[in-house]
Formats: sequence, C-alpha cells, structure tokens
Amino acid sequence: MAFRRLRRSPDIWPGFVDALASLVMVVVFTLLVFVLAQFVLGQALNSRNQVIGSLGRELAGLAEQLSLEKNAAIALRSDLDRLDGELKSTRGERDGAVERAAGLEREVSALEVLKAGLEARIIALDAALSSSQGAVTSERRLSEEARTQAALLNRQIEVMKQELARIAAALDASDVRDREQKIQIADLGKRLNVALAAKVEELQKYRSEFFGRLRKVLGERPGIRVEGDRFALQSELLFGTASAELGPAGREQVRKLAATLKDISRQMPKDIDWVLRVDGHTDRRPIASDRFPSNWELSTTRAISVVRALIAEGIAPDRLAAAGMGEFQPLDTADTEAAYARNRRIELRLDRK
Repeated sequence: MAFRRLRRSPDIWPGFVDALASLVMVVVFTLLVFVLAQFVLGQALNSRNQVIGSLGRELAGLAEQLSLEKNAAIALRSDLDRLDGELKSTRGERDGAVERAAGLEREVSALEVLKAGLEARIIALDAALSSSQGAVTSERRLSEEARTQAALLNRQIEVMKQELARIAAALDASDVRDREQKIQIADLGKRLNVALAAKVEELQKYRSEFFGRLRKVLGERPGIRVEGDRFALQSELLFGTASAELGPAGREQVRKLAATLKDISRQMPKDIDWVLRVDGHTDRRPIASDRFPSNWELSTTRAISVVRALIAEGIAPDRLAAAGMGEFQPLDTADTEAAYARNRRIELRLDRK
C-alpha cells in the first residue's frame, strides 16, 4: 500500500530545473543586450564629441576671420571720413583761389587800361615836346614822371601775372587731388559695399541654417511653412481661437524654437548684430471684445506672448522684436477657410538690427 502511494505522487523536480534554466538564459540574454547597447552608445558619444570638437575649431577660425574683416571695415570707414574731410577742405581752398584769381584778373585789366592811358599820354607828350621848344623842361619832367609811373605799373602787372600763374598751378593741383580723392572714395565705397555684402551673405547663411534646423525640430506639418526669408507657423499650432495665451502645445513649439535659436546664436560671430523679429498676423474677419477691440491688438498680443516665452527660455531680450500686423498683410486674398487659416500666422525672421 505504501509503495503504491509513493508511485502516485507527482515528480515536480525536473520541471523546476527547466524553469530555472530558462530564467538563467533570459538573464544572460538581457545582460548581453545591455552590454552591446552600452558599447554602441559609447561609440556614438565618441563620434559626437569628435564632431563637436571639429566644429568648435572651425567656429574659432571663423570668429577670428570675421574680427579681422570688422577691423578692416572700421579702417575703411575711417579712411573714407578722412578723405571726405580733405575733399571738402580742398574744394573750399579751390573756391577761394578762384575768387582771388577773378579779383586779380579784374585788377590786371584795370592796370592795363591805366598803362595804356599813360603810354598814350607819353606819346602825346613826346609829340608835344618835339613841336614845342618853349616848354621842354616842364614837359620833360612830366614825361619822366609818366615813364616812372608806367614802369611801376609794369612791375605791378608782372607781380600780378606771377600770382595768377601760382593760383592757376594751385587750381590744377587741387583738381588732381580732387580726382585722386574721388577715385579713392569710389574704391573705398566698393570695398565697403563688398564687406557689407559679405556680412549680409553670412547672415543669410545662418538664417538658412536656422530655418532648416527649425523645420527639422518642429517637424513636417501643414501649418509650418517657409515664406521667402520668413518662417511662418499657423496660429492654431500656438494659440486657441481668439486667444493670445500659449497652450501646452504652443509652449512646446516655442521651447524647441528657443533651443534651436540658442544653438545657432552660439555659432554666429560676435560682430553680426542680429535680431529675431516675431510678427503676428490675423485673417480679415473682424474681432471685437473687451480685451481685443480689433485685430491689431490680437496680432500684437500674440507676437508679444511668443517673445515673452522665448525670453523665459533664455533668449536675450535685446535679440527679440515683436510687431502686430493685423489682417493687412495677407498671404492669400481668397474668401475661403483655407485662405483664412493660411493668413492666421506667426512669422519669424532672422535679421540685422
């Protein structure tokens, strides 16, 4: 009887061993997966650190180059101001010399007339001298005096002619300096325009990079568009209907925008004086409430809400500007719901101050 009861009792030991072996295999597999994940993550972090180091060196080089360009632009502006002052001074001297030359020419003309009169008188006296022997002594004295006065006038005329020649030479030299300064000013203007164009082109490069990163961070959504040099977000992504308060989704979008802007601003050279413009737009349907008497107030308050949220995320206030456009700059003039939705937007533009 006892032997039959022993044979009927179940034997659970083999099942327990199988379960324990399975558990050990699961634990071993989990540890292998964890080790592999740690290895892959370490490789990715090392690669990222190398890329960040390379970008830092490149940015340092760009900052140094831009600093040199800024110093060159300041020197060009200083040279331009100095040459402009010299040009004004030279023109004043030239005008004075022209006036003096005109006065001397008038004096020379008067002296030549007087000389001609004296010469005529001398001729008349000589003729009278040959015909009148009785008045020889007195007329001879008069003739000598006239000749002395004529000689004096001749010397004065020669001095005035020399002064005229000196003034003419000074005028010629002034014209030469004037032409040279105009050439230098034109060259400085071209170099300054090239430098300014380079700065604008550099800002455009960072603007394109900013929009590209912002598009990637915010995602490919129908309410997000690039309109020329502006980045437009449909108002419904940020605000509720007839509201200027950012909702949770809107605050998340602004947080991503701020993170992208801070990342780009760290790469920008210090001499690029940039500002992010935030413009609010509405559709043309009028709004009238105690808080928003018109679309002007609604669009302006929405732009200010975005700016305040960016400041709260760490963007410097002097790098931001807010403006309300109301319904007066539509992208689509059609009278449809799709056009209204497109016109209700917040536009972002990276610009120079």
